[in-house]
Amino acid sequence: MSDKTMIKGIVKKGEYYDSVSLMKIAQKLRELPDVADSAVVMASHENKAILEAAGMMIDEFYQTGENDLLIAISCRDRQIADRILETVDELLGSLRTHDTIASGILPRTIPEALKIIPEANLALISVAGKYAGDQAMIALQAGLHVMLFSDNVPLEKEIGLKKYAAQKNLLLMGPDCGTAIINSIPLGFANAINRGNIGIAAASGTGLQEVSCIISNEGAGISQAIGTGGRDISAAVGGIMFIEAIKALAANPYTQALLLISKPPYPDVLSKIASVLSNITKPIIAVFLGADIEQLQKLDLHAATSLEEGALMAVAISRNESFTNVAERLRDRDIQLAKNAKLESGKFKNGQRYLRGLFSGGTFCYESQVLLSDVLPDIYSNAPWGKNHKLASPLKSEKHTLIDMGDDEFTVGRLHPMIDYSLRNKRILDEANDQETAVILLDLVLGYGVIENPLQEIIPIIKDAQRIAKTKNRYLPIICSVTGTDKDPQNRQAVINGLREAGVLVMETNASACKLAGLIIKDLAK
Repeated sequence: MSDKTMIKGIVKKGEYYDSVSLMKIAQKLRELPDVADSAVVMASHENKAILEAAGMMIDEFYQTGENDLLIAISCRDRQIADRILETVDELLGSLRTHDTIASGILPRTIPEALKIIPEANLALISVAGKYAGDQAMIALQAGLHVMLFSDNVPLEKEIGLKKYAAQKNLLLMGPDCGTAIINSIPLGFANAINRGNIGIAAASGTGLQEVSCIISNEGAGISQAIGTGGRDISAAVGGIMFIEAIKALAANPYTQALLLISKPPYPDVLSKIASVLSNITKPIIAVFLGADIEQLQKLDLHAATSLEEGALMAVAISRNESFTNVAERLRDRDIQLAKNAKLESGKFKNGQRYLRGLFSGGTFCYESQVLLSDVLPDIYSNAPWGKNHKLASPLKSEKHTLIDMGDDEFTVGRLHPMIDYSLRNKRILDEANDQETAVILLDLVLGYGVIENPLQEIIPIIKDAQRIAKTKNRYLPIICSVTGTDKDPQNRQAVINGLREAGVLVMETNASACKLAGLIIKDLAK
């Protein structure tokens, strides 16, 4: 927080609201001209820790329980802060009014919903993590597959749910499962994808979006795309649902090739996965970002080093084509990127030398670290991979910095950065003002559930960043990948055109955007 602002807060004892509603209230508070920042959250242990890390914790918040509501704002004037906090009751009242209206037409429980739609076979659950696990069990006991969008579900509860689901031959996608495509229906953050013969199992939401969009944009398609939640491949959970997803895709007659997406599974989990894969005759591509490729190849997998490569390999298999064309295509692309990088690097002034990556997708931040670690020294992140360094503060870049803007420390009381661009927009301007910033690297994720008009939100910021650089006699390229399809509500090509008109270097994939950025920085260091 700026030393010119103060933190003021209030506690609402015993008042529970769902997280999405609270995020909307927090966003409305932040839109007020005198408010620098705000947080509106339930007083869970996790939320208190995040508030503390974000500098939004006050003494009154420590003596609260999980059913209490915490409201904090950062403001420059105490009287203004008091006046703004007095309006909170009115904002909360608007939520209750909406609830009252909705209650006449919406079922309140899963059994009530099943009375209205008895043929339903899947439940999507998004409530506070404290209650989400119990609701998921009710759905599983009713014979429903479950997509558990909620996070903060206790680890023991997740393990119990997944063991039960596996016994009942049901899918328990999540917790914290943000993306799935089931029978061509996009769930959570997902995209309008062609139907086809490639099945995806992913412990990564934006990773699933990236590969499914690349596949669809190549003219191929998806049979099913099953998310598992990122914790599934941990040693504790043991890959229970990742394995069940693989089995479901292997048994699906419309799936001719499997594409597996995740961070490297723990060794014991990888052994379990390998045991299952050994009995599957369908071709399998694995993108375990950062894993040992030679080790994966020993498991008779087609291993890829990036989401882009994995998606293109899956397309080749679906068309009975050789991987040779994929390798040649990527090699030719990389040659062109190197030429483009040399042209760009000749436009800089002395002192510009660092890459600043600001990602709304956590997997994109992770993939960028994997791809750039052998190219750039001294990479810092709030979510470091491998030997990369942990930032002292996620709010301040150090040397080459790659930030996951969707991490908890940025999203407490906020909508996800794929929905609310405000925090990343502020950070773009901060990086533009840093004389050592040479390249700003971004992702833009389209589809259902995200912001409807991304150009309206980001183009003014990009122009401001360019203006800042120009006034300081600096050249500042902004490189951006766009994840989406032309059938998405935002229309991918229209977004690409708008970005290019604003002078943005738009790449087809996150991998190609990372490589171009890395090559520019590498040329600058020569």
